Amino acid sequence: MDLKLTNKVAIVLAASKGLGKAIATALSAEGAKVIIGSRDEGELKKVASEIQQLTGNEVWALPIDVADAKQVESFIEEVAQRYGKIDILLNNAGGPPFNKFEHFDDAEWQKAFDLNLLSFARTSRLVLPHMKKAGGGRIINIISGSVKAVLGNSVLSTSMRMGVVGMAKLMADEFGPYNITVNNVAPGMILTDRLKHTLPKDVDPETALKEKAKNIPLGRIGKPEELAALVTFLASEQAAYISGTTIQVDGGASRSIL
Repeated sequence: MDLKLTNKVAIVLAASKGLGKAIATALSAEGAKVIIGSRDEGELKKVASEIQQLTGNEVWALPIDVADAKQVESFIEEVAQRYGKIDILLNNAGGPPFNKFEHFDDAEWQKAFDLNLLSFARTSRLVLPHMKKAGGGRIINIISGSVKAVLGNSVLSTSMRMGVVGMAKLMADEFGPYNITVNNVAPGMILTDRLKHTLPKDVDPETALKEKAKNIPLGRIGKPEELAALVTFLASEQAAYISGTTIQVDGGASRSIL
């Protein structure tokens, strides 16, 4: 299937590893001009080179801290000036720490808000004029399966991700007349560094992963590339009638009906 992404300009945030890297690779493989951002400039440039060698398409590494308003404004403006348009925005950011509600103070709540909710709002607002000018666009937010089913000790993540869900629904209403879709992708257990860091230190990693996969109907942990395939479809012309929705990628793990 031709997803008609050739020469589309796509921003992928938190792209130096994990889900962001997999998404950037998938979009580049479909012919998009991909701009990847993260705070780690060295790793970012390395990843850009890897993807470009793999796909043969242009990948631009542009360092950014998405919690810094001035950096975000500069980032979006640089992309728009270089390419003359922005077609796709993939909002993504590292998740906040896990712990019980009582252990988080105001500073930790504020940091989670800045990184996992406000940054998504800010980047979306800043790309909007460029997508309007281009005649349409795609905004896709990476959130968490915790918006559908309770995940222990995830109060910071769940609170902010639920905010993104509500925001995206309203944005879909507001942006629809401009042919801009807004959707959320909610990963379940995907094999990333964040998941690996949650494994018990005194257990063999393979054994620990098998234990985590026991309650997943497909019987395994997901691959970043599998989530990236959905994001790439949502970025395509074929997904033009999908907006305001949250799609889970969890191997059937969630037992929620809605």
